Amino acid sequence: MSKMIVRTTAARKSREVTVSALGAIPVMDVRDGGPLQAARLADDRMHCLFRHARRTFTSPALAFMDGVSRRWLDRSNNPYRGEIDEIAALLGKPGAYAHNASYEWACTSGVGPDPEGGVRLMRVLDWRLAGLGRNLIAAWQRGPAGEFINLTWPGYVGVITAAAPGRFAVAINQPPMMRWGATPPIDWLIGRAQVWRSRALPPPHLLRQVCESCTTYKDAKQCLAEMPLCLPAFFILAGTMAGEGCVIERTADRVAIRGMPTAAANHWVTLPERGRARGGRSRERVARMEMAIANGTESWRTAPVFNRSTRLVSTMNPSTGKVCVQGWERHGPATAELALNLGGSAK
Repeated sequence: MSKMIVRTTAARKSREVTVSALGAIPVMDVRDGGPLQAARLADDRMHCLFRHARRTFTSPALAFMDGVSRRWLDRSNNPYRGEIDEIAALLGKPGAYAHNASYEWACTSGVGPDPEGGVRLMRVLDWRLAGLGRNLIAAWQRGPAGEFINLTWPGYVGVITAAAPGRFAVAINQPPMMRWGATPPIDWLIGRAQVWRSRALPPPHLLRQVCESCTTYKDAKQCLAEMPLCLPAFFILAGTMAGEGCVIERTADRVAIRGMPTAAANHWVTLPERGRARGGRSRERVARMEMAIANGTESWRTAPVFNRSTRLVSTMNPSTGKVCVQGWERHGPATAELALNLGGSAK
């Protein structure tokens, strides 16, 4: 990778970060052991991430959220409960259950023609929790339908950004918090109470099942549009053939699909739902991404799409197998950019 200097300003002090000197995102072959094997291989990164979580949320709060999340996973007969149990044992402290039931991020994603051929999915994930950028991993996983690259974190069993070369690439954005006419904290509690009564899968767990079991873009699109969900979600999906790309807006009982070229952030576009905004400047982020898709440029790689909460930036083309990803933290790049080919090796 060529050397690039990124200048940022914080507290009136200028910093220089040499991107080529930043740490590499590890590529882990966990095709036989899945997320549990990734947690074992990247134990240091997992513990680092949860130290940040304890500083942000406090240990008592994490212990409370862990207890609630564990009871819900058990009551809903979640298929990944056993994996989470073993990850919790590896961690040895509260946080594993809460982490795997969390769904509190903002994102900007788009799908459109790749200027180099095929269809590409462009993805920026925003989450205020520090450490997510520098502890990012690329995990090679597989299921009955084939292999896929999961851009994720050690200790997390779901999928929120992934590419299955030769099949599809997919990501999750979070819709607005459902509005029940109360204050934001009460709206959040009402929404969570509804989740705790549900036996359906959380969106990241459904997406893992899709990556493991769907052989084509068409199959993935159908599953993401029809399978039961315990929470609303936006799914952004790219296929291998011209025109295979869409945004799927989902609630528990409603669905709307927008074909490519299109983009999504954190507001409803098609479904007439109410909600409280997540992240900032959601409509501006969509407009910037849509403009970049229309022009075939990289102009989406700037504010407001990139911001202080950005933790993951990726582009994925399932027809060529090209996947590029970089971890970010508050002040800019936290890892060197990783480029993967169809074989999953770093270029």
